[in-house]
Amino acid sequence: MCGIVAFVDNEDPKLKDSLIRKMKNRIIHRGPDSEGQYVDENVALGFRRLSFIDVKSGNQPIFNEDNSMAIEFNGEIYNFKELREELIDLGHTFKTHADTEVILHGYEQWGDDVLKRLRGMFAFIIWDFKNKDMFGARDHFGIKPLYYGKMNGTFFVGSEIKAFLDHPNFNKELNKNALKPYMTFQYSATQETFFKDIYKLPEGHYFHYKDGQFDMKEYWDADFDPQDEGFDKAVDNIEDIVSDSVKAHSFADKGIKVGSFLSAGVDSSYVTAMMRPDNTFSIGFDSTYDETKQARELAAKLDLKNTDAKLTNEEAFHTFPLIQYYLDEPDSNPSVIPLYFLTRLAKENGYKAMLSGEGADELFAGYIDYGFNSNSMLIRWFTDKLRELPQEKRYKIAKWLDGKHFHGQLHMFRALAPVRESKFIGQAYIFSPDEAADILQEKYNCGPTIDDIIDPILKNVEDKDIDEVAKKQYLDIHKFMPGDICLKADKMSMANSLELRVPLLDREVMRVAGHTPTKYLFNRHGTKWAFRMAANRHLPEEWATRPKMGFPVPVRAWLREKKYYEEVRDLFEQDFVKEFFDQDKILKLLDDNFNGKIDGRRKIWTIYTFLVWYKQYFIDDFIPEEVKKLDEVVE
Repeated sequence: MCGIVAFVDNEDPKLKDSLIRKMKNRIIHRGPDSEGQYVDENVALGFRRLSFIDVKSGNQPIFNEDNSMAIEFNGEIYNFKELREELIDLGHTFKTHADTEVILHGYEQWGDDVLKRLRGMFAFIIWDFKNKDMFGARDHFGIKPLYYGKMNGTFFVGSEIKAFLDHPNFNKELNKNALKPYMTFQYSATQETFFKDIYKLPEGHYFHYKDGQFDMKEYWDADFDPQDEGFDKAVDNIEDIVSDSVKAHSFADKGIKVGSFLSAGVDSSYVTAMMRPDNTFSIGFDSTYDETKQARELAAKLDLKNTDAKLTNEEAFHTFPLIQYYLDEPDSNPSVIPLYFLTRLAKENGYKAMLSGEGADELFAGYIDYGFNSNSMLIRWFTDKLRELPQEKRYKIAKWLDGKHFHGQLHMFRALAPVRESKFIGQAYIFSPDEAADILQEKYNCGPTIDDIIDPILKNVEDKDIDEVAKKQYLDIHKFMPGDICLKADKMSMANSLELRVPLLDREVMRVAGHTPTKYLFNRHGTKWAFRMAANRHLPEEWATRPKMGFPVPVRAWLREKKYYEEVRDLFEQDFVKEFFDQDKILKLLDDNFNGKIDGRRKIWTIYTFLVWYKQYFIDDFIPEEVKKLDEVVE
């Protein structure tokens, strides 16, 4: 796992050399083990390495046999050994045993189609010296980040936006169109980031940059195509592919410690049970918000070691600004806090890589927001029967249900109605557009609408005759997962120089998930049911069937505790806040919540998150001490 940064322009190589050193210093947290760089009159390549495979000789950039191409790579390719053997048979000569070099020779052999052969998480760039062409790609699900943009004649690309900040041609300007969508989605929901003219390469896409022109294409997409198979066979398939994927994701060179995270939920527990690592790690708050007891209990039942820690409110709350710095863009999902400390705990105990359970909810239909809204088994059973009707009849019943008021109406309506009519946009809906407009200053009441954001995704499955739950999964796979789940997993782990591997987010796991009938996953028994039954073969039953909790974070308690309320209020009262918000209205929202008149915690936390992030990047120009020391050496 590493950090990459590069730029293309015609500046003097001596200047490039100095700039790329400062730029890669900004992301030293992604790769403290070693570094590398290359510059010439056309390109500058910078690299920071966190080493796992071929530790001695895998430094980057890596060049091909005739030095006509060079690659910088962030991630892990889990089928690299098979590909390496195939490429050797085709006549390619390898200088290293690293998975990075497989991509490079694969590109020589198959061109852009190399991406169809890779199994793993990745973001990489390849520079073709002869054609002066940059080829870059991001993995199928967006597990690893890759940003790009062009300013003042310089094309930038890298793992983190902060790596661009020290280049003189980079204009640090807030993207006004990003704020209003963020207020609804809780994360940066547009293709353009919060930094104007800097974009995220979408999941499953690649690009070429040549002669000043940027060309982007999709190479892979999730496919929901349920097969006619029995329930037991579906469970067998899930069990087999999870076992295979966990095994593939557990690989590292001898001496490098790989463990797993463990919570009270089924996802990380299932991964842990299949991996059986030397150590598992858990985190909780020193309050009622604590899952470490259940994690210790499961570890004991599995005869595994568990290391846990309790966070104090003081430590968690006051580390939040640093967390927002590492995220690059504001993300008000409270779980970023415990995830940051959990990865730090593993790192402090000598671990370099951890397996985690991200992806199960999106691939195997684990969210109650997909339409699990009744505790009545009769209503659930009846709804399951209705979902077996042809699509046209389902839609007619949903139309009749819309606006009715009786117990079970919501459960049935969300199961039968088209995704658009059910108002589903993903796993977060903080402010409605009207609510956001009411507190935003006019010049920030702009940007793409909800329909603008989700329509390009929904159009791919909207007319497909599959269950509406699968269409919601598809939307989450393309919005919430890369925009929130994968982003925070990457940024929080790499902030602590730790690699986070997600075996449930794998193209082969997706193939099985896409073939599994929705009726086996989302039904009267619960969410991701077939997945739970596969897990049930390896876990105590109370873990396999336990409802999803997520990372519980005491935001509600913080905002009603005087000292934290006053800190948030102090920020809300600062002059720069008037640039974005109606200050009186957000202060009233904060006060009403503190006094118990409303529960406005998620709205307040979303505003607070943005202001904390903005202050870090645009007012304080925050730079970590380790980066300052490195910059002093460069200067």
